[in-house]
Amino acid sequence: MNLEMKTDQIKRETIIGSRRFENYFWSIALFIGGSGFILASLSSYFNKQLLPLSAVTEINFVPQGLVMLFYGLLGITFSGYITLTILWDLGGGYNEYDKTTETVRLVRRGFPGKDRNILLNYSFNEIKSIEVEISEGINPKRTIYLTTNDKRRIPLTGVGEPLPLTEIEEKAIGLAKFLNLTYNITK
Repeated sequence: MNLEMKTDQIKRETIIGSRRFENYFWSIALFIGGSGFILASLSSYFNKQLLPLSAVTEINFVPQGLVMLFYGLLGITFSGYITLTILWDLGGGYNEYDKTTETVRLVRRGFPGKDRNILLNYSFNEIKSIEVEISEGINPKRTIYLTTNDKRRIPLTGVGEPLPLTEIEEKAIGLAKFLNLTYNITK
């Protein structure tokens, strides 16, 4: 979901990074699943019922218990990684289009460190057009790109569920009109 602030001279869109529902869901699901596998493995090792509503003490620790321990640790590790991306809000930021200074500013958050904030500035005369790329199928893609004169394509939309066709086309056309540029739709 993009939040938008617009005046006659400045347009600002908020980009939601990794703080999306899917990431919260997968972080919790992987943690619960990984914990279950670890408890099942430990139950088979200690021959004691640590996991309620199951009879995992009858499982041999070697090799089934070791494999369950490996899968549990893998699930917990992935859950921790997704949790960290949520806490760091990777990919989050904003797009700002300013007619007064004739600049486009793209700000995103990256991994912690010296270069955590990613800042891209382009003047209007460096920008060639606004492009929309649409691909349908199992993994549909609907992305708005800022195309520069030196043929770079910078994505302006966030990652997540693709927007409806009418909405993405309206956004691209509105942005192209605001910046007084041409727009292209690629399918």
